[in-house]
Amino acid sequence: MLTAIKKWWAGFQISHPELSKFGMFFLLSNGVTVLQLAMMPASRWFFDSFTDLTDVSFQVLPIGSNIDGSQYYMFDYAAGPLPDGGGGLSYFLAVQLTLLVAQVINFFLQRNITFKSNTSVWVAAAWYAAAYVVITFIAAAAQGFYKAPIYDLFMNIWGWGATGQVVADVITMIINSAISFWVFYPIFKLIFRQVPEQAPVEAGAK
Repeated sequence: MLTAIKKWWAGFQISHPELSKFGMFFLLSNGVTVLQLAMMPASRWFFDSFTDLTDVSFQVLPIGSNIDGSQYYMFDYAAGPLPDGGGGLSYFLAVQLTLLVAQVINFFLQRNITFKSNTSVWVAAAWYAAAYVVITFIAAAAQGFYKAPIYDLFMNIWGWGATGQVVADVITMIINSAISFWVFYPIFKLIFRQVPEQAPVEAGAK
């Protein structure tokens, strides 16, 4: 059975190279997303339990105003526990730690399995790091619109309390992962290239 699947997949990769790459990218990305969903509550628990960073505000890069006229920050993590506060520096670090670990794993999986790249790993890593920073800013800017309403819905309006907080953690991480998914694929196609290897020169050839 396994041999038949491998044979079918090998043929599919030959006949549909781009579709097979996207399919593998999709599969691995979802696997990394599952890892993120497991890590996010654990990361938040660690920072909330062993540090006082929830009470430290992290609101930087003002870029406009909210609908109510208040300042809009690209990274908006007001002091205090969610949903009344923004989770503070504790929430920011939990999100970034989760994303960092997941993306490092994703880098090697996509490079070696999906795209089978043979170009310099250090050059690819540099471009990947730059892309990661850009996507972090994009995701942070978008999060300002949906984070607070999602936590308020599950924790207060629906009255789920701590369970609602975990559900909100999962939903916000899924949204973050979806943003990364659609932005990273074209970037990966550029940085994870396959360069044809030169045939060895035979001894005595001129």
